Amino acid sequence: MARVCQLTGKRTRVGNNVSHANNKTKRKFYPNLQTKRFYIPSEDKWITLKVSTQAIRTISKKGIEAVLKEAREAGRPV
Repeated sequence: MARVCQLTGKRTRVGNNVSHANNKTKRKFYPNLQTKRFYIPSEDKWITLKVSTQAIRTISKKGIEAVLKEAREAGRPV
């Protein structure tokens, strides 16, 4: 599966390595993704998601059900 957060949509970005001589070569910036299980009390089940650490912080603040609702409204497959 691609390196994409299932809740926020964060994905790999591209940029340059810049040397002291100002030579530029392509590189990638990967999101900090973690595979994590979450319990959804309303459905009484566990789901496994590949989420960024920022998404984990958001879930801690808002709750998993609110974050899932926002992701579905944004059109992300969860």
